[in-house]
Amino acid sequence: MTHPSIPASAVVSADIDDHVATVWLDRAEARNAFAPEFWRDFPAVIEAVAADPRTRVIIVAARGDAFTVGIDLKAFGPILMSGGVDPDDPSPPGSEVGRRRAMYERIRAMQHTFSAIADCPQPVIAAVHGYCIGAGVDLITACDMRFASADAVFSVRETKLAMVADVGTLQRLPGIVDPGWLADVVYTGRDFDAAEALDRGLVSKVAADPDGVLELARAVAGDIAANSPLAVQGAKAVLRAGEGRDVTQHLDYVALWNAAFIHSNDFTEAAMAFLQKRPPEFTGE
Repeated sequence: MTHPSIPASAVVSADIDDHVATVWLDRAEARNAFAPEFWRDFPAVIEAVAADPRTRVIIVAARGDAFTVGIDLKAFGPILMSGGVDPDDPSPPGSEVGRRRAMYERIRAMQHTFSAIADCPQPVIAAVHGYCIGAGVDLITACDMRFASADAVFSVRETKLAMVADVGTLQRLPGIVDPGWLADVVYTGRDFDAAEALDRGLVSKVAADPDGVLELARAVAGDIAANSPLAVQGAKAVLRAGEGRDVTQHLDYVALWNAAFIHSNDFTEAAMAFLQKRPPEFTGE
């Protein structure tokens, strides 16, 4: 069911069912190329479903025959060629510095589109099928888990377009895959398939077909949603806090976290359910 608080969009949609929110890339006629409105609408939808108290897990999936072919070059070509300034802007910057600042601000805003995923308190699963090109890789690297169908094709395509990937791939992918393989796919811009992505750790599971990868994502999401949302979100927060900390600092952080949050109703429910030999019913309180 769709919740009234989810913003309306022509390119992104969402539904929430049994504590699992699915955010859909919903521009199938263009193979989910990222049009200008996507960069505004996607983070708004992600933040809305993350704020919904029903949501315990988020899946990012896509309508049509491709996850995404990346940035819509037809729409963004004039902006890129003009140095980041919208040709239709009635008051364009009057200096070269102004134009460069406009480009910087545009890139930072686009970076927020995918940082909104990483900043979600809930786990986010990417369910990829078909093409996942360019900015699509930026998107999935911001997710906690990545599953793919056997037909998936990936590429850090920006290098072939004389660009440096700038909305997350080069910052997040080094924490996911081997640096030598990372250099290979970034510097060549070559395509690679789901089997190679699995072998190299970019994805953790591969399903036979697009329907199968969505079923897989929903099954894993259901397992996560059955746990205490306080514990799941706490584990995500602690994992993220460990980035840049040494082991001693990270141990101290988790000790402080549990000192603050372990005495929850969910914790009591887990203990009672164990003793009574029944499934727990968590409320997130």
